[in-house]
Amino acid sequence: MGWWIYLYGEGEEALPVDPHYEGGVLALGGMDKAEISVTWNYSEYYFKHIDEENGIRWLHEKKAKDTIVRLENAITALGTERSNNYWESTPGNAGHILQVLINWAHQHPEGEWYVS
Repeated sequence: MGWWIYLYGEGEEALPVDPHYEGGVLALGGMDKAEISVTWNYSEYYFKHIDEENGIRWLHEKKAKDTIVRLENAITALGTERSNNYWESTPGNAGHILQVLINWAHQHPEGEWYVS
């Protein structure tokens, strides 16, 4: 269980990004669209550092540029040092995923988040 997070432009297709290999679903050669599967295991960190009521779903239907400061603050609190196990609930694993999202937000500030 977890979330799929997308960054959309106009239309219903995720925006193009540099290939990435993060998330709970990996594609050979990486994913080149702004879409990522995030495990529920990180939820405690997202409820604490992004939004107490909605966690990572706080991003839903917001412009990327309007989420940058909150994502930066969460990354500062969590760090980005990953465990060797993606599924392990660590601050660094949770922060690393947020670093991926903030990179997309800087690349496509007018994009809109969709979290399901």
